[in-house]
Amino acid sequence: MSIFACPVCGARLEKREKVWLCPNGHSYDVASEGYVYLLPPNKKHSASPGDDREMVASRRRFLESGAYRRFSDALNGLALRYLPRSGPAVLDAGCGEGYYTGRLAAFLAENGRSPQICGFDISKCAVKAAAKRYRSIPFAVGSMFGIPVLPASADLVTDVFAPIVPGELARVAKPGGILILAVPGERHLYGLKEILYDQPYENERKDTEYPGFTFLDRVPVRGKLETDDPRLIRDLFAMTPYAWKTPWEGRERLKALHSLRTELAFDFLVYRRK
Repeated sequence: MSIFACPVCGARLEKREKVWLCPNGHSYDVASEGYVYLLPPNKKHSASPGDDREMVASRRRFLESGAYRRFSDALNGLALRYLPRSGPAVLDAGCGEGYYTGRLAAFLAENGRSPQICGFDISKCAVKAAAKRYRSIPFAVGSMFGIPVLPASADLVTDVFAPIVPGELARVAKPGGILILAVPGERHLYGLKEILYDQPYENERKDTEYPGFTFLDRVPVRGKLETDDPRLIRDLFAMTPYAWKTPWEGRERLKALHSLRTELAFDFLVYRRK
C-alpha cells in the first residue's frame, strides 16, 4: 500500500496504470520514466529547483564508481538492524538519483525484509534518473518542507546529505520508527578542500537533538579516495556544495588537477521517533 499523499488534500494516493489518484478526485500523471510529480507551486523556490541534469549525471557516475560504496553498505546494515521483519515502509528523503535507495531496497529484499520503499527529491532531473534506473521503486518529485507522504507512515526514514527539516521528518515517521541521517565527518573531503581553498576547514561535529526524536547512536564510517582519474575528480566536485561556493582561484587549481588523495568520512546519526 502506498504511503504517498496528495499534496492538495493530504489523502492517501493509490497508483493506477498511468496515474496516481486520491479519494477526493485529485490525480497526478505517471511520467513516462515512472515517477510522479507531487511538488506544489508554492513549495518551489525556483523554476527548476534542486540538482540540474549535469549535476545528476556527475553524481551517478561518481557513486557508481564504487567510491562511496562502504557508506551505502553501512547504511544498509543500520537499516537491517532497526527495521521490523515484516512489511516495513521505508522512505528515502532527498533520494537524488536513487543510488542509496536502490541499493537499500535490494539489500533488504535479499535479507528477508521485502520493504515497501519509496523516495522523493525536489530535483525533477534527479527523480527522473532514479525512476528510469529503479523501475520497481516509486519515486516522486517533492519538497522536504512539505513531504508528500502520509503522517506516521514510515518505519524508517533515511536522509543522506539532504536538507533536514525536523518537523516534517517527525510527521512522517511512525511512533517508534527510525530516522537515519548521514552527515559529513570532520575531515570529509579535506584533501579536496586543500586544493579548493587557501584556508581549508574541518566540518563541525554536532550531536543534535531534534524535537520528536530520541538520539540513539552516532556511527562513524571512514575511508580514503585515491584516484588518478580527472573525470572522477570533476564529478566529485560537481556533486558537492563546493560547486556553488568555490572561488575562481580554487576552480582553476581543480582544473589543473590530475590526481586526488582525500579522506572520506560519513557519520550516521540514528534517532527513534517518540
